[in-house]
Amino acid sequence: MATEELDPAEPAVPVHPDAVKRHRTLFRAARRRRNPPLRRTDITVTDEAAVHRAVQAASLGNAMEWFDFGIYSYLAVTIGQVFFPSGNDTVQLISSFATFAVSFLVRPLGGMVFGPMGDKIGRKKVLATTMIMMAAATFAIGLIPSYAAIGFWAPVLLILFRLVQGFSTGGEYGGASTFIAEYAPDRRRGFFGSFLELGTLAGYVGAAGLVTLLTSVLGSDGMESWGWRVPFLVAGPIGAVGLYLRLRLDETPAFQKLEGESAHKATEAASAVETTARGDLAKIFREQWPTLVLCVCLVGAYNVTDYMFLSYMPTYLSDEMGYSEAHGLLLLIGTMVVLMLVINQVGRISDRYGRKPVLMTGMLGFLLLSAPAFLLVQQGGWVAVSAGMLMLGLSLVCMLGTMSAALPALFPTQVRYGGLSIGYNLSASLFGGTTPLVITALISVTGSDMMPAYYAMGAALVGVVAVACMEETARQPLAGSPPSVATPEEAAELVESRAPVPRF
Repeated sequence: MATEELDPAEPAVPVHPDAVKRHRTLFRAARRRRNPPLRRTDITVTDEAAVHRAVQAASLGNAMEWFDFGIYSYLAVTIGQVFFPSGNDTVQLISSFATFAVSFLVRPLGGMVFGPMGDKIGRKKVLATTMIMMAAATFAIGLIPSYAAIGFWAPVLLILFRLVQGFSTGGEYGGASTFIAEYAPDRRRGFFGSFLELGTLAGYVGAAGLVTLLTSVLGSDGMESWGWRVPFLVAGPIGAVGLYLRLRLDETPAFQKLEGESAHKATEAASAVETTARGDLAKIFREQWPTLVLCVCLVGAYNVTDYMFLSYMPTYLSDEMGYSEAHGLLLLIGTMVVLMLVINQVGRISDRYGRKPVLMTGMLGFLLLSAPAFLLVQQGGWVAVSAGMLMLGLSLVCMLGTMSAALPALFPTQVRYGGLSIGYNLSASLFGGTTPLVITALISVTGSDMMPAYYAMGAALVGVVAVACMEETARQPLAGSPPSVATPEEAAELVESRAPVPRF
């Protein structure tokens, strides 16, 4: 018994060979109907101006997100002194990082709410909502009275607004990376996606620069008294600008096409049943679980190294190495500026040579270079410290410049926002936001200053395996979406290359 595969998305149908011989024309017509040749109208030709607007709006939102998280990380010592009872400095620092980590507990919930919502009502509306929530919560933190003023309620309010931040962030990265990926042409998705992480670095640099400036001008006493509030209050105007930019955008071409197709597939009653949040979540976990596991492993390795370097390193330099807070931040700012200069070129390289080689380079960099890098940092002196941080930074930028294009390509259009938001935030909750807390606790328990290196090496080993298991997606259409090109000439060339060769 032979099989006739009519649709790659469906199992092969058993067909008797004699039936195929007797009805060749019928079976050929069926195959052609299920798998029609590529037509010019099937291809999305992107509008370069619209792509640039989408990249700007998504990147600014991402910059604000990491500005918010960055200022908390860089003010961790001060926040511990302001919001928690005086006593042991280590206990205050661990309490501050525990509050940092608590926002990550609700990120998966935010992903489960905002992700399927973004697949149902659109990327743009959800991204505007997350922007409002993030800006409002960050601004509110800057208004909370200190522990000395209101006692127990100070850390309670801090935790409450951190939970709002975490919940809104659950829909931010998955939506922003999906937005850029669906707007960008296939051959340049890595380059445009790298601007999202350029926003990450810009947010961190802005946060570190502002905290360094305020610390230098106000001193430790001034920062503890009122200066710490300024960076949080600045988030309000930044959020308003980001919201304005996002509201001016149209929906992504991929989502518009999906909406047009779904409108003809079912009655309104059936659609209402099929698109409930519970149904969307169940479908994602039931049908996409292998991809979710892969996403969690990739993001876990990426987030541990990311938060270890960008969030925890200033605290390591000040608490473990004895540097002043301003000195440690200046060293990190210098390294991040270098990464900002090269990250878009990393995106271009991933478009040309593939996502897997670039991601593997970054994972192997952390696996092999973390220990030597921290040994250099421990030598002291700005040359040795800068060299060690640059080793870690260049390894990290291989992931920063590639992940925002690689992760959305894991999931089909119908569940891309939801699948990525759930997988990304589950991993970020378990491994990302807990990194500063875990490393601080490990150093306290073991007394070893090398624990950050060992922790990053363990995460990188998981990442190496995950990258080896993923499929290459560079220069290919997103799953469930039509090909996307930059010019009409490129579309014509693609149609011609896919045209069936006539048989004589």
